[in-house]
Amino acid sequence: MKGLELSYAFYETYGFPMLREQFPHLLPRIAVGLMGSGSDCFGYDDAVSRDHDFEPGFCLFLPDESVVDRKTAFALERAYAKLPREFMGVKRSTVSPVGGNRRGVIRYADFFMEKTGTADGVLTVGEWFSVPEQSLAEATNGRVFWDEAGELTVIRARLSYLPEDVRRKKLAGHLLLMGQSGQYNYERCVVRGETAAAQLAVAEFVKSTLHAVFLLNKKYLPYYKWSFRALRDLPILSALYEPLESILSSGNRESEWEEKRVLIDCVCALVIDEVKKQGLSDFSGEAAEGHAEAVNRSVSDTRIRNLHLLYGV
Repeated sequence: MKGLELSYAFYETYGFPMLREQFPHLLPRIAVGLMGSGSDCFGYDDAVSRDHDFEPGFCLFLPDESVVDRKTAFALERAYAKLPREFMGVKRSTVSPVGGNRRGVIRYADFFMEKTGTADGVLTVGEWFSVPEQSLAEATNGRVFWDEAGELTVIRARLSYLPEDVRRKKLAGHLLLMGQSGQYNYERCVVRGETAAAQLAVAEFVKSTLHAVFLLNKKYLPYYKWSFRALRDLPILSALYEPLESILSSGNRESEWEEKRVLIDCVCALVIDEVKKQGLSDFSGEAAEGHAEAVNRSVSDTRIRNLHLLYGV
């Protein structure tokens, strides 16, 4: 059973009955769910990831102290801590009173401030560029079990994805890096015998390609160790998993570099084809750099368009 399923079953079996019986007055004001850091919040947990932060717990999200005071929050945390220590063969971790953990009582404002730097999910254009996408992913992942007030749901909706001009600016920057690292610098490094530099070029190419693919899917790129796992679930360009893995893991011997160069060109062609399908580029060539400039020209906000092409990277 996945962590999200385990947590929801624990909530249904013990969590909601506790709230209904001991805190019925809080039900219209609080939200309950599982989201944030951890592979279980993304649905990526497996047998390996169960060695830490895996438990049948959930988050109890509270509004500010003017609505739910500290004394009530403390009482709720104590009640949460008294729930069964083990559920379906999985033990719960020890939780400090009033938060201090990935589970238990958490203020909305504290959670979103940690992830995005704002308490209400309202970001300026500059903040949309500066907040890491993995943090935005953690602010919007998981599942909401209960939210009668709707406050948590509204904030998550605000953060659901990047504004379109920000997406295009970021995409332009990563297309430029794809072209520089993969279509241009990789081959030059190999020809010079700079195999270490060639491998760095490959790593930059794969990273920028992953960013571009997620931007084309309008999905946040999660923490790097889950990026390939998340790639498999995307509706667009998920087939790039195998060529990107091969590009990254194969060597730079003379017998291998030509095959890698062909794969790089193939990946670029598929990404560029999707860019054109989405009407983001009118450039007719095969150079990713040319498409980067075209995508940048499509940014409607002049202030964003005139920023350096790599501003969103």
